[in-house]
Amino acid sequence: MKKTLGIIGAEQQEIDLLLERLLLEKTVKKAGLSFFCGTIDSYPVVIVKAGIGKVNAAACTQMLIDLFDVKMIVNTGAAGSLDSRINIGDIVVSNEVIQHDLDVTDLGYKPGDVPGTGKVFTSDKLLHDLAVSCSHEANPDVTVYEGLILTGDQFISGQEKKNWLIDTFHGLCAEMEGGAIAHVSTINEVPFLIIRSISDKADGSATMDYTQFSKMASYHSARLVEALIEKLLAL
Repeated sequence: MKKTLGIIGAEQQEIDLLLERLLLEKTVKKAGLSFFCGTIDSYPVVIVKAGIGKVNAAACTQMLIDLFDVKMIVNTGAAGSLDSRINIGDIVVSNEVIQHDLDVTDLGYKPGDVPGTGKVFTSDKLLHDLAVSCSHEANPDVTVYEGLILTGDQFISGQEKKNWLIDTFHGLCAEMEGGAIAHVSTINEVPFLIIRSISDKADGSATMDYTQFSKMASYHSARLVEALIEKLLAL
């Protein structure tokens, strides 16, 4: 029996393509969320729009695990680039994820450290390797990068903040949900992967760029999730 995959997007446009492919079996409503249960190409999935931010993402992740017994979780969506090599439309597949806005440095911890757990959450190697292996097939004209993704309850749109994130963490991109999904998945021992396509450069142009390019970025990310599901089917 195939292991059920939970798929989380923060916004509707981040899951629309996947919902179009879903053979819906049932919809479950809980805590203001709609969980769409069914199959994509016969693979069992539960797709949900969590809402923006870490609390929404964490609550959604725990519900996926508790109510639907998902065995793997993938987060799909858009992010702001923190690396000059990574352009709008490109994709970042997580090796690791950190919460950049978690700060207990006054108690002797490093920025991003989660007391009692360490600061970095490591993505599942199988999911990571499968996603990277099918990235060109999913988006032939898109460059895929692997590395650290940063999460915080902030839309990064200023050069000063962007520079601090780069200098402090050396991450590839910044977004608002992945670290919470990674945290909850890790403490529940559920494999996870964060896939993000770049909608903006996390600088002074970010607000305008996000409005213009977030739909394209969401599509690229969702296409990679589709291809990942095909790889999971073949296992």
